[in-house]
Amino acid sequence: MSRLLLIGLFLCCCAAACQKVTTDAELAQIQLGKDTVIIKNYLVANNLLSSAARDKTTGEYYIIDTLGTGGALFTSSTLITVGYTGKVLGSSTYFAQTNSFHPSFALGGVIQGWQIGIPHIKKGGVIRLFVPSGYAYGPYAQPQLGLQANAILDFTIKLYDITN
Repeated sequence: MSRLLLIGLFLCCCAAACQKVTTDAELAQIQLGKDTVIIKNYLVANNLLSSAARDKTTGEYYIIDTLGTGGALFTSSTLITVGYTGKVLGSSTYFAQTNSFHPSFALGGVIQGWQIGIPHIKKGGVIRLFVPSGYAYGPYAQPQLGLQANAILDFTIKLYDITN
């Protein structure tokens, strides 16, 4: 009887070990797929898809309003001076805006969506970024900003200055 119990226990353990384990990277890819569909539907519903471009490596959508001028190269240590507004996609309420204050950040110190999008413009340029949650704050809510986990963000950014 104890031998049968041990065999049964062994088989249960083997069956449990064979179940598919979803890694954080797999969960992030699943969420990116969901976010991409939501963003694309938003762009279509608001007649923005034809003016939107998509980053070739990440798939982040953006619209360049003004390209700007200059030829600065961007690195993670590039200091960017910006003015911006940020809201959750589809919302009319801003969770962040700079108004007349133009903060400076190291490009490597901002959310990944900005690191991907801002290099598409030059000094004086204006870009609208549609940031999938994984390139913003991911599954981590930001209560100080009023953002839920997996929030898709919509930023309009003016690049005032670039310093390398």
